[in-house]
Amino acid sequence: LRFVMPHDPSMRPAWMIRIGLFMYDHLAKREVLPPSRGIDLRQHPAGAPLKAQYRRGFVYSDGWVDDARLVVLNAIDARSKGAEVLTRTRCIHAQRGADGWVATLEGPDGAHRTVRARAVVNAAGPWAESFLRGVAQSARGEALATKSLRLVKGSHIIVPRLFDHDHAYIFQNPDKRIIFAIPYQGAFTLIGTTDIEISGDDPGAARIAQEEIDYLCTQASRYFDKAIVPADVVWTYSGVRPLLDDASGDPSAVTRDYLLESNTTAAPLLSVWGGKITTFRKLAE
Repeated sequence: LRFVMPHDPSMRPAWMIRIGLFMYDHLAKREVLPPSRGIDLRQHPAGAPLKAQYRRGFVYSDGWVDDARLVVLNAIDARSKGAEVLTRTRCIHAQRGADGWVATLEGPDGAHRTVRARAVVNAAGPWAESFLRGVAQSARGEALATKSLRLVKGSHIIVPRLFDHDHAYIFQNPDKRIIFAIPYQGAFTLIGTTDIEISGDDPGAARIAQEEIDYLCTQASRYFDKAIVPADVVWTYSGVRPLLDDASGDPSAVTRDYLLESNTTAAPLLSVWGGKITTFRKLAE
């Protein structure tokens, strides 16, 4: 997918952006994606829906993925290697022993099932910490949760299609953050995302707030010639990033790296802390 960054001189100078894109192009091996380049927005199709003040821009390449299909494909691959995949099933208790685990699973119909395992991999994402603190039980009183997660909500809005070409946009904002505007399902444009730290026991209950809708509309309207207002929003969704707590004050600055923590004081326990979709498949492998 090709991304267009309109140049706003009040944000970053053009030379700084060019240096950043040069490093982006050359630090990683590029075999498929075309390189970045500067464009004249007065002549390029990507300039048509933008305000006239944006005359210069930059184009670079990135990958895109349907996150739901990525998860399904991962599960299919795991099953082909011998895994049993239980959808809509949650682990409600896991007792650790010296040489194994006994777990109680609850299916979609409420029925319980007991399974035994030599080891447990805790890859519960935003529930990884709460699993260790509430569901998993230690063998001899040893601590299972030695780290903490910061849960950061990222919300998106969907509006009717704002442009006809197949490029996406990346916009710089005065608060030093960025948002994207991406072609979505043919007839729509997806705009996101936000960074809002949340608390609570159920990350799955995260929903977009009105303040986030207002923020995304306002920031996108700084660039698009047609103002975007909350009444234009046809759908919203929110996700929760499970970020490893590194004591950063700004949620946007918290590391997106993942950490694998192995605990072998009794039956093996491997916990996955943090991570993001870019490394999802590699981490699974």
